Amino acid sequence: MPKGKGPQGKRITLKMAKNSIRVAFNGRRRLDLSKMGIATFPKCILELADVEELDLSRNMLKKIPNIIEKFQNLMWLDLHSNQLDELPAAIGTLQNLTFLNLCNNKLTTKGLPEELTLLRNLRTLNLGLNCLETIPTTLGTLRELIELGLFDNALTIIPKSVKNLPKLERLNVKRNPLPEFAEEEKPIDTIKRIESLYLVEKKDLCGSCLQTCQGERDELHKLEDMTPGPSNKPSFPSLLTPNSSARDNQEEWRIK
Repeated sequence: MPKGKGPQGKRITLKMAKNSIRVAFNGRRRLDLSKMGIATFPKCILELADVEELDLSRNMLKKIPNIIEKFQNLMWLDLHSNQLDELPAAIGTLQNLTFLNLCNNKLTTKGLPEELTLLRNLRTLNLGLNCLETIPTTLGTLRELIELGLFDNALTIIPKSVKNLPKLERLNVKRNPLPEFAEEEKPIDTIKRIESLYLVEKKDLCGSCLQTCQGERDELHKLEDMTPGPSNKPSFPSLLTPNSSARDNQEEWRIK
């Protein structure tokens, strides 16, 4: 078996990592290792632990080791679309984090460490598309939160401490079995309006997302089949109407 293949996924070298550093519009340095086929956290990137942003999204990571604590300058961390079922306690040491995306993983309630509440500067936290049955009331200590994504989980209640966060502007709890939202799920219109459009390649979608997209496409095709076709009523555009030249020439015809 060739080196770097198989269960360990793609092997990332320090040279590859250095070539993956980009400077964002805000001037921060971002280490972008998304969509690289990584299954194990690459230890070589510890040499680049002074970056402000780290993107490890759309890989095959099952675990984030405690050495993540070496990235003390991190303000932006994207881990969405991996296979994580828990976070390390060391996540709480990243005191400068303002953005944390954990969407589309396998996180359970037990997989959320108490140390997550130490991220007091966090403004955006996305926990959507996971396996959460409850939300720790201690998340109510993240008083700088502006956006919180909890959609597509198994939540039956949202703690008041979370609902009442002082700076919270956007709370997405769609597609959870929450009693208070049961009546709101009735369809309002037969035509679904698009709120957001994301263009991604089919190979980048997870199984559940691909199934959802295919279902939406089938529904669209049904609507197209129901669209009325052209009228079968005969049309004679070349015929002249009564208010035409025929009327203007009728005196001439009578004379003839």
